[in-house]
Amino acid sequence: MWFFTTHLISMAPSKRPLNDTLRVVDLKCIRGVMLALGILVMSVSIAKGAYRQPGDHLLEDAVMAIAYSGYREGQHPDRGEGASNPTEAQILEDLKLLVEADFNLIRLYDAGENSLMVLKLIDQHELPIRVLLGAWLRAEISNHERCAWLIAPIPDKQLALNKLENVAEVERSIALANKYPTIVIAVNVGNEALVDWNDHLVSLNNVIAYVKQVKRAIGQPVTVAENYDWWVKEGAALAAEVDFIGVHTYPIWEDKSIDQALSFTIENIEAVHRALPESPIAILEAGWATIAQEFGSSASEGNQLRYYQEIKKWAAHTNTTVFFFEAFDEPWKGDPLNPRGAEKHWGVFNVDRTPKRVIFEAR
Repeated sequence: MWFFTTHLISMAPSKRPLNDTLRVVDLKCIRGVMLALGILVMSVSIAKGAYRQPGDHLLEDAVMAIAYSGYREGQHPDRGEGASNPTEAQILEDLKLLVEADFNLIRLYDAGENSLMVLKLIDQHELPIRVLLGAWLRAEISNHERCAWLIAPIPDKQLALNKLENVAEVERSIALANKYPTIVIAVNVGNEALVDWNDHLVSLNNVIAYVKQVKRAIGQPVTVAENYDWWVKEGAALAAEVDFIGVHTYPIWEDKSIDQALSFTIENIEAVHRALPESPIAILEAGWATIAQEFGSSASEGNQLRYYQEIKKWAAHTNTTVFFFEAFDEPWKGDPLNPRGAEKHWGVFNVDRTPKRVIFEAR
């Protein structure tokens, strides 16, 4: 059910000519030393870990996958006044770019209009892409006392409407999974809807009920995406219901340097594995911002490249599918008055679809 053959397409590296021959030699030496140190740190981290899954735990045989949302400059999801969605031509362009970059497994976050268009285009153009489909769950509980950016209670009337929308969203995900059974390889129910700091909180019992509903109705595996710490501390009941665990891990959000990043990620996954040893694991989000006022110089294309390369090697060794976050920068996220906010700059492509270093150097 989960096998998939990736298509390897070689891409020419970017050229950065230097005028001074000596400087070229010096830079090559420095880069060589840095690469050797990076490989040494990574090898020690991998060797220390006891976690390693059977090969059949990989989703579609993919080691590296990508989280995809297609909103471009000036576009955004519905924030109360309607959505501004990408066009069919823009989505098709994105999908072709991802295929060219060897991303043949993508994650979608909901079962709405854009996701339907993605699935249609993959089908119509016979693109070599498979999809982890999402069912986005809206707030059913007002979490204003614990969510830092939720400054007022969500009205009861809105919560009731959200619950009806969640029921409809789950039904849409079921319909799409059944309509495109060879493209949709799994369904993810909810995205960080259980952690205590979010603005779209849903009770554990209700999430489990949604999971059971989807499992009864489709043939593909079903999962839920949550922060690693939630799985460790509270995940046992949900882990018993899902087909595999979907984990989020973000070293940079937890003040880790690039030198600490891989070890921190490994610690996260090993902790989940110790807590829930019978459950297969996939990382549904892990990434590194390239611009971020919050992270200073730690956010860079060079560090994103290093984290990508290191987690890819570890994931191949441990048979863990990693959905790198994310495909394209998304300016609509975060503070609209802060263009350097971290939420906007996680893509391996810029918002104008020009590639970052990961695309040139990590293929």
